[in-house]
Amino acid sequence: MARNSQAILLALFVCLIGFDHQHSLVVEANFWDTTFINWGAHHASVYNNGDDMQLVLDKSAGSGIESKKEYLFGSVEMQIKLVSGNSAGTVTAYYLSSKGDKHDEIDFEFLGNVSGKPYIMHTNVFAEGVGNKEQQFYPWFDPTTDFHNYTIHWNPSEIVWFIDGIPIRVFRNYEFLGIKYPNKQGMKAYSSLWNADDWATRGGLDKIDWNKAPFSARLRKFSPRACTWFGQGSISYCNSKDKWYTSSEYSSLNEAQKGQMKWVRDKFVIYDYCKDSKRFNWNMPRECSLQQF
Repeated sequence: MARNSQAILLALFVCLIGFDHQHSLVVEANFWDTTFINWGAHHASVYNNGDDMQLVLDKSAGSGIESKKEYLFGSVEMQIKLVSGNSAGTVTAYYLSSKGDKHDEIDFEFLGNVSGKPYIMHTNVFAEGVGNKEQQFYPWFDPTTDFHNYTIHWNPSEIVWFIDGIPIRVFRNYEFLGIKYPNKQGMKAYSSLWNADDWATRGGLDKIDWNKAPFSARLRKFSPRACTWFGQGSISYCNSKDKWYTSSEYSSLNEAQKGQMKWVRDKFVIYDYCKDSKRFNWNMPRECSLQQF
């Protein structure tokens, strides 16, 4: 009888682990298993047993992928090697987004440039359809010669954008002050390569040189360590205090990370909406006066 009781308890424990793995923590790195091509299928290819992917843009079309699952909180990582050479007018995007007019979204967008000029790394966050929180950076490395890890870490306390483990931006949750925060909608992960030469490079002054086409961006090791959205019940489930990303360790940056981010922000920020007083007619968004890291 004791052995039977132990077997039943073990079976229950295994079931609970399986449930938590299904709904809380997913670590995968195979594009066949985790994503599908949502447009430009003839311009995208998966190779290396599903671990690597190429997105292509030419004059006829670009291409893109999206994750099969939606997520609410966790870390979503992708290694990306951007379009090399004259990439003016192209945009390689990597972001999280929900559906609908009042969607949530967290963005990395990489704005191409003429040969010899640096990429611009564009970030933004939307909550219930409202964005206008752009920050832009120059990279401190050449993003076209090798893969770099771009991570969106998102939990009930804050959103952090990381590059190769270095935090570049934080957006904290001040919902209790009436500032919208993306925490009630599941979001899929997306990546795409597309023609944005009406605005991407010097406000559209530098157009795509189609003589350089096709353009390609390479993706590697998509890894969502995140809570899987399974409906409205996910809001309380993914917010629960027993999740790794809700622990105090992840509620704010540590001192070393704050030092890293200060270095990035002192040297590489080229636009911050919180410093654009003319844009907002001196009526700055409320979060701009609050501590962000």
